[in-house]
Amino acid sequence: MRDPSSPDPFAGLNGRVIDAHRPWPRVQVQADVWTDAAGRLQRGALTLIGLWGEPRTVHMAVAAAREPGRILVLSLACPDGIYPSIGRVHPPAIRLERALKDLFPLWPDGLPDTRPWLDHGKWGAAGPFGRLGQDDPDRGDYEFLPVAGENVHQLPVGPVHAGIIEPGHFRISADGDTVVRLEERLGYTHKGVESLMQGADLTRAARLACRVSGDSTVAYALAFARAVESALAWEPPPRAVWLRALMAELERLANHLGDVGAICNDGGFALMLAHCSALREQVLRAAMASFGHRLMMDRIAPGGVAADLDAAGSERIGALAADIRHRLRRLVELYDNTASLQDRTVGTGVLEPALAAQFGAGGYIGRASNRRCDARRWPGYAPYDALDFEIPVLDKGDVNARLWVRIQEAGQSLRLIEQILAGLPAGAIQAARPGPRAESVCEGMAIVEGFRGDILAWVRLDAAARIGRCHLRDPSWFQWPLLEAAIENNIVADFPICNKSFNCAYSGHDL
Repeated sequence: MRDPSSPDPFAGLNGRVIDAHRPWPRVQVQADVWTDAAGRLQRGALTLIGLWGEPRTVHMAVAAAREPGRILVLSLACPDGIYPSIGRVHPPAIRLERALKDLFPLWPDGLPDTRPWLDHGKWGAAGPFGRLGQDDPDRGDYEFLPVAGENVHQLPVGPVHAGIIEPGHFRISADGDTVVRLEERLGYTHKGVESLMQGADLTRAARLACRVSGDSTVAYALAFARAVESALAWEPPPRAVWLRALMAELERLANHLGDVGAICNDGGFALMLAHCSALREQVLRAAMASFGHRLMMDRIAPGGVAADLDAAGSERIGALAADIRHRLRRLVELYDNTASLQDRTVGTGVLEPALAAQFGAGGYIGRASNRRCDARRWPGYAPYDALDFEIPVLDKGDVNARLWVRIQEAGQSLRLIEQILAGLPAGAIQAARPGPRAESVCEGMAIVEGFRGDILAWVRLDAAARIGRCHLRDPSWFQWPLLEAAIENNIVADFPICNKSFNCAYSGHDL
C-alpha cells in the first residue's frame, strides 16, 4: 500500500484515457506531461519499464518506484516526428530511443547519443515502419566513444565468438590489465519480429513471439498470450494457467542450471559445468517427454495451452525435481568449498544497488544488487498468487551474488514445480475465443517473469483479432548497459566471467 504521506508519483500525469487498453490505463498526453514524467524518472519516483513507438506516436510504460504493481502507459503524438527525449535526463532510455530512431520516423529531441543502435547500415533506405533511413545524419561508420589516457589500448571482442553463441561486439579499453571502459555494440541478430507481426493472425503471431529468444520461448509465449487475453477479455481455463506456470518453472530451472555451470566454467572450474549441463539436459528431456518439445516451443497460445500433462508426465517431472534437489545440494557444497573458484567470483563485477535501481534491472541481476523485484509478485499473475515461494535478494552485486541468486531461485522453482503438480486442476486446457466485441480496436499489455527478469508484451488488435501493432521488450534492454558499469576497474581476464554472470540476451534484445 502507498504511504498516504508520500506524494502520488502518478499525480498530474493526465490526458485522454484510452478506454480499450487493458489491464493498466493508457493516456494520450501532451509534451509537457511527457517531460514531467521524464523528470520523475530522473528523480527516481518512477521506474521505466518500456518505451516503444509507431510511425507518429511514442509510448512509454512506467511503474511507481515504491509500488511496482502500479503501472501507467503514456502516449505522445508526434505529428512532425519529433518528441522530447527521455534519455536526455534518464540514461536507461537512451538505447531504447536510439532503436526507435532506427525503426521509426521518430527523432528524440535532446538525446545525448544519436548513433544508430539496431541499424548497421545494411537494411536499405526504407523499412516497414517508415524509419528515417538515409535521412538519418548519424548513419554511417560507427564510432566508439573515445577514451583518454596515455597507456590506454583497445581490445575488440566479437562479434563472432568461440563456440555456439550469438554475435555481439565488445570494445574493451584497458590501461594495462585494468578495464577503463567497456562499450557494447549489438543488433547483429535483428530479425524484424515486430514488423513481421503486423497483420498476422493470432496463431502466427504467437509462433513469432515464441521465437524472439530461444532460451525464453515459454516466457515470451506467456507474455504474448496474456497481453492478447487482456485485450480480448479472454480467460484461459484454470488447468491451462497452472500448466503454463509449470512450463515457465521448468524453463527457469533449466536456464539457471546452465548458467551456474557456465559461470563456474569461466572461472576455470569445468567440473561444475559438466554436472550442471547434465542436470539441464535432464530437464530438457523431461520437457520433451511431457510436452513434446525440449524448449516447450508453441505449447502456450492465447486462450490456453496446446499440450496437456498426463499422469506419467506428472510422475516423471516429480521424480526429476526430487533428483535435482538432491544433486544440486551436493554441487552447491562443491562450489561453496572451492576457494580458488570463489576467488574469481567474490568481489568481481560489482553492480551498485543504486545503479540497478535507476535502470530498473530485473531478474537475478537486480535481485543480486538489493532490488526486490519479481513480476510473479509485482504486478503478479495467476497461479502464483496461490503458490508459496520466496524471492532471494542479496546486496553485494558481484558475480558470486548473481550466481547465488540463481542457485536459490532454482531451489524455489523446484518448490513451485512440486506445488503445481500437487495442485494441478482438472479440466479443459483451451478456452474458446470470445465473440465479436463493440470496439473496432482493443489493446492489451502483460508483464511476466522470465528467467532473466521481466518481459513486457503490448498488443493492439483489430476487429478481426489480427495484430495491428505488437511490442515485445526483453529484460536485457535494462541489463546490457549495466554490464558496462560492472566491468570497470576489473581486469580484462574477468570480462568473460562477468559477462556470463549477466548472461544478457542477444536475440531477445535485438528483436
